[in-house]
Parts: sequence; C-alpha cells; structure tokens
Amino acid sequence: MPDSPDSEAPTRDPDMPDDALGLGLNEPAPPPPSDEASGAYRVLARKYRPQTFSELFGQDAMVQTLGNAIKRDRLAHAFLMTGVRGVGKTTTARLIAKALNCIGADGQGGPTIDPCGKCEPCVAIAEGRHIDVIEMDAASHTGVDDVREIIEAVRYAAVSARYKIYIIDEVHMLSKNAFNALLKTLEEPPAHVKFLFATTEVNKVPVTVLSRCQRFDLKRITPELLAENFRMICGKENVEADDDALKLIAIAAEGSARDGQSILDQAIAHADMEGDGKVTAEQIRAMLGLSDRRATARLFDLLLAGDAQAMLAESAAQYALGVEPQAMLAGLLNEVHRLTLAKVGGPSDPATAQDAREEIISKADSLSFPMLHRLWQLLLKGHEEVVHAAMPRESGDMALLRITHAATMPDPGELAKILEGRDTSSKPQAQSNAPAAPPSTAPSASDQPGMPASFESLLSLLSENGHHSMEIFMRDEMRVIEFAPPKLTFQLASNLKSNPLSELREALGRLTGKKWELIEDKDVEAPPTEREILDAKQLSEDKEIMNSPLVKAARSAFPGAEVSVDGRQINIDETQDQRSVSA
Repeated sequence: MPDSPDSEAPTRDPDMPDDALGLGLNEPAPPPPSDEASGAYRVLARKYRPQTFSELFGQDAMVQTLGNAIKRDRLAHAFLMTGVRGVGKTTTARLIAKALNCIGADGQGGPTIDPCGKCEPCVAIAEGRHIDVIEMDAASHTGVDDVREIIEAVRYAAVSARYKIYIIDEVHMLSKNAFNALLKTLEEPPAHVKFLFATTEVNKVPVTVLSRCQRFDLKRITPELLAENFRMICGKENVEADDDALKLIAIAAEGSARDGQSILDQAIAHADMEGDGKVTAEQIRAMLGLSDRRATARLFDLLLAGDAQAMLAESAAQYALGVEPQAMLAGLLNEVHRLTLAKVGGPSDPATAQDAREEIISKADSLSFPMLHRLWQLLLKGHEEVVHAAMPRESGDMALLRITHAATMPDPGELAKILEGRDTSSKPQAQSNAPAAPPSTAPSASDQPGMPASFESLLSLLSENGHHSMEIFMRDEMRVIEFAPPKLTFQLASNLKSNPLSELREALGRLTGKKWELIEDKDVEAPPTEREILDAKQLSEDKEIMNSPLVKAARSAFPGAEVSVDGRQINIDETQDQRSVSA
C-alpha cells in the first residue's frame, strides 16, 4: 500500500552531514545516564580524569606549546600523542577538542587553552555526546573501509561546533592500506577538520603519517607528582593514607596516573576491609605482594655473608608471606641499583626514609664497584631464569645459592693485589720437559756453490718458488739426520700413507740443477722436526704460565676457569704431557 502524504519522511537539510559514515555518530544519541544518576560507582581513574589543562599534571611542556599555538592562531591540522599507558593521551585529545570548540559561558568566546567547561560544546564533549567530536577505536576499526567513511564525512562542515574533530585511539592498529588511504586527507584536510591521534607504540605508525602530524611525547609522571595527586584524591574521598603508602603506590604505578589511581582504588577497598579505613604501607606491600625493603636488606646481607642456610630460611619466610621468587629477585636488583647510585652520589629514592638512606650510604661505601656490578649481573641472570622457569621457586633458590657462593670469591683484581704482596724469591723454577732444540742447520752442510747452505735455506728456496706444500711437509715431517746437498738423510715423524718424496726430488732437481738423493733412515735416533721444536717451546712457555702462583690461585678461586693468552686458550693435559690449544 502506498504511503499516505501524511506519512512522508521529513525533508533532509542539505547542509547536514552525510549519514553514510557508518559509525552511527552523525545523529546525536541520547546521553547515557550518569553513574551518579544510576547509582553506579565510578572508579577513581574516571572520577578524577582531568577536565582542564590546569588539572593535567606532569605534561607542562605540551600544555605550554598548545597554549602558545592557540594564542598565536598557529594550530596544526593533525596532532599525535604518544607515551606509555595512563599518562593522559586520550584525555589530552579530549581537552584539545574542548579548547578548540569552546565558545565561553556567554557564547562569544574563541579557542582557548582554558576552556570554560560550562558551554554546550564543553559539556557535550565531556559527556562524550558531541556530534562533531567523533572518537574511533582503531583496534576495532582497522580496515580501509572504516577510514574511507571518515574521508567521505570530512567534506561536510561541522554541525554545531567550530571544528569537526576525529579522535582515533590506538592509531597504530590501523592496517597499512588504511594508513595509505588516509594520507591525502591527513595532509590537506578541510579547514574545519582536525585529527587527533593517540598511540602507545609510535614506532608502528608509518613515517608518512608521522611527518603530517604535530607530535607530542607525553612523559612518564614522576613518583612525586603521582603521590601528590593521590594525596589530593584521598582528601576528597575522606580517606586517611600514610605518605609511605602513597609513595609505594606511585612507584608501583611506573609513571602511569591511571595505573596508580587504580591501585589506590584497590588500596582504599583493602583498607576498608581492615576496619579502620587507613591506607598503610604494610597493607600496600601485602596487597601487591611487594617484598619488604627490610626483608630484602636482610636477604641481601645474607647473600654477601655467604650464609647459605640462613639465606634459604629467609627466602622461604618471604615466600610464605606471599612474595613470589620473581618479586624477590626484583627487590634484590632494586637494592643493588640503590647501592650503586648511592656509591656514585646519585639521587636517592624518594620512598626511602632518612635513616634508611644513611644505612644505604654506609653499606654502599663498604662495597666495591666490581662487586656491585657482579651482583647485578648474577641477579639479572637469575631473574631471567625464574621468569621462564617451569619451577620458579626452585629456580629462585638455585639462583640465590649461586650468588651466595660467588659473593665470597675474590675478584681477579683483589686476587692480583694479594699475590703481588707474596715473596716469590724462593719460588722453584718450572721444570720443562721440552726436548732440547737442535741447531737450525743439519749435522753437515753443503760446500758446493749454488746449493742451499742449510736446511732452513732449502725450506726458504721451496717457499720462494711456490712449493708451499712441500715446504710445509719438510718442516712438519722431516727429522733431518744429515744435510749434505744434493744428499739428504732423514726420518719421518709420522707414518704417512703417501708422501711427496718423488715430487720433492724432482722439484729440488729443477731448482738446483742437481739430482738429489733422499734417503730415509728409520734405525737411528733423529732430532725433532722444525714443528716439534716450536711446539716444545710453546709447551714450555704454557707450563710456566700455568705453574705461576697468580694463575694457580685464580684457578683455585674460580674452578673451571679457562686461561687465555693473546686470544689462545691453554689446556695442558698433565697425564699425557701434551698441549691442546684452541684459537
């Protein structure tokens, strides 16, 4: 049945934006009921979200830059906020949207770094219902079709605001094609459009996008500022909290305001369960499973003392209290870091009391830098093992035992100083089992003109004329009995399946013009080869090194240690009296 004239659809204003956006944000939706109206509890991270730039703490440089840009009317068309979670990226984007669209309480204002918060644009943006401020989560709208809808919609002017603003959160989640589709619009958008991007992984955003945006790197918020913010929140919530407890929460937040406020929310609930409603440092440690600093200091002292049994008992006691092995080792790493900073005169931890700071400085003075660095490396290795271990507690015990025994060992520098003070004047000389080196020439030499005068001269003649393999064969295998050119009597050092004697005879004949007589004699005792002479000399030197008091003491203090000289590792087999060298 055809529709009656009375049921015709209302005519559409041609100035209205196209509703083909597909995000369902072109028609104003009724505002959702507030948490207060519905009786639902609002978490602290939402309740105390900054509503003005003056409430945004820890990002003063960015606020100043934006304020100057607004005053001088030098606003970029695209902004990108990056930083770790919870430092205010999305909050900053919403504040920029307010600053650009605020019209003042009298409706006559312009862009300002201090939005009034009372005009319709400010209120609608704060409640998330402004038709011209469109928020999109790139994690759930990653495709090119989602970006194409934005590109189509930017052609239309804003309905009720000065600027149409697109806030795209986690922009790094957009696909490559989506980024490429956005590039042209992002570079030359209409004058009434602003893009605000937020991301925690700016390295995943293409450079072509970064170059089209004004970038703000939001810093981690310092523990001092976080603790001050938590103190303000506790005052407004009528909650009593220790300063140490707020400092612990600030440190655990790792620079994130949202994380810290969430922990504070949990801490207030935990304190209420206790009955008195006061947030204390002990409750925070118990709630988060943090290792008590005093317990960590006791465990650290036992590690340094090398008391394995007491150390294991203390570790078991902390584990029984709920401290995980990973947190235990992390606490010890933190202790070494604090001691090292104290030794170099670095800044002290704000969460540390004055008497504890003096104790840390005193302990740091008693430890050397090599000791602190070695402890750091051992603890870091143990922490990594515990993180990936199938049995974390057992792995933690083994790591602590390794550190306990290593802590009692002297470092090489101290060992050298101790040994330098010893009287080594009566030290027995190292006995060498090396065979006596024969003269470099053979027992007899040639007096014929044109002939090599010695065996070494003959080797040089072969090498100079390109017969390197024969020169190596004679140097390594020939034990020369008589050298009387053109006669050479020798003995081979090893039983070779094949030897180049016939080729050697021909080569010598060509080089000297004489027919050579090469005679092998297996029945007499022959001197060592050139290679055996060098090996024996090296063996003697290596034995002298290994028998020196310094090396013996080092190997005793560090069992299994390898001795290396000029990149060459020495390993002497005492039973077979042979030397093994690996480069």
